[in-house]
Amino acid sequence: MAFTTFIDDLALVEVLLLLAAAVFAYSGVMIWWAIRTNQPGSVKKILHGAAVPIGAVGIATTALSLWGEMTWPFLASDGLAGYNIFFFDALLLFGLLLVAYATAAYFGTRMQYVGLFALVAGGVTAFYGYTGYTASPAFTKDPLDTLLLYLGFAVAGILAFPASVIIDYYLDSVAALKAPFRTTPSPAAAARPRGMGTRGAQPVNPAREAAPANAPESEATPEVYHVPVWVQTFLLLFPVFMAIAGFAALWYFGITLPGHLGSGPGAAP
Repeated sequence: MAFTTFIDDLALVEVLLLLAAAVFAYSGVMIWWAIRTNQPGSVKKILHGAAVPIGAVGIATTALSLWGEMTWPFLASDGLAGYNIFFFDALLLFGLLLVAYATAAYFGTRMQYVGLFALVAGGVTAFYGYTGYTASPAFTKDPLDTLLLYLGFAVAGILAFPASVIIDYYLDSVAALKAPFRTTPSPAAAARPRGMGTRGAQPVNPAREAAPANAPESEATPEVYHVPVWVQTFLLLFPVFMAIAGFAALWYFGITLPGHLGSGPGAAP
């Protein structure tokens, strides 16, 4: 089948990637801070709020990628054979992932299943990027920039899985009235010696003695919420790498748009 019209939508694809990365990076940092400061209500609000723009981008991305999969020219003579596979396969996975995330976040269902989707999609995207980079002839005129774009989103997708598991565990623990992860006692409680047998053998603790005699134990020795460093690290890695992927999409947009508009040297197919 011969096509008489060729539609170039690469710039729009890059903008959609940038929009999704920006929302994910911003909301990811907000969720990290909300969990770090023990605000489960804020976590739910952030997820619910991010679902709207992510869903909009996801619908547009899915529709665009389906169109590209079915209409991209596939003629060996024009040098464009296989581009529907290289570009739109990964884009369709991304669009479906965005729609799944928006649905789960909006309706408050468990996020780790979407995270598992992102883990698999991230691994597949990394392989697509590596294959495109090592192909001969190369699929783009900027193979290294394309590889970095694919790897940025691939790593962010892989890191989405542990982040989603942590979010689910945190919200489930709060809903069950349990302390998520762990707590550390207040300085007054931590200063009390342990295993010394009798209360009379314990040294005087000014902070504890200053509490009213009739104060409940929970008020006299309050517990301070603390998120382990490894939890904070896994939560923060996702928005960090999503921001890196967003910068890669912005860079790719900058180097390809002039060529595709005819105002500069061509950069990508």
